[in-house]
Amino acid sequence: MPEETIHESRQSRSRQALATYFRRIARALGRGEPVPVDDGGTVTVDPAAEQDVEIELERQDGTVHFEIEMEWPEADGTVDDEAAASKATFELYADSADEWRWRLRHDNGNVIADGGEGYSEKRDAESGIESVKRNAPGAHVIDVSRDEEAPDEGGSDATFELFVDSADEWRWRLRHDNGNIVADGGQGYASKQKATQGLHSVKANAPGAAVVEPEEDA
Repeated sequence: MPEETIHESRQSRSRQALATYFRRIARALGRGEPVPVDDGGTVTVDPAAEQDVEIELERQDGTVHFEIEMEWPEADGTVDDEAAASKATFELYADSADEWRWRLRHDNGNVIADGGEGYSEKRDAESGIESVKRNAPGAHVIDVSRDEEAPDEGGSDATFELFVDSADEWRWRLRHDNGNIVADGGQGYASKQKATQGLHSVKANAPGAAVVEPEEDA
């Protein structure tokens, strides 16, 4: 049979982002779960119990190539190129002040995250969505009320912060390393556990969520 490319992607990643991606693969392999091929989990592979692994490091025209390749008989594993990527959708819309905003709505109808601010340019709101998609899955979670700090290693370019607001309710926000808040839960929770569940829903659903523009702002 001729060779078939099921999935191929190429992008620049920071060392932290790459470490996070490899940890996701290692965790899935260790648990015997399907391995996410892409960040959104739209393509997964369930490899055989044992694989042939080839590691190659070479130089060519001033560029170093470091390749890790796994191989096994197709009959001993499964590939799912239509894996359920998300149970939520990013809604991109203009508000009553003609500013662009976004919100992440779960399939159950609940809004589980939003950008917290309006943008004069649509592309800025779209950049906010991309930042959440890219950073939420691997972001560390810290409790700022306990003066916790994110570990130096791993994670992404953003951190989920849990905190108590002035009404003694628990909230979360996703803060980029540059100090900007790129997303928040938009509501307070009665317990830290509920707030943590809310941010983990964003971690799981943001990467593969489709982006739509509703006809009218609900």
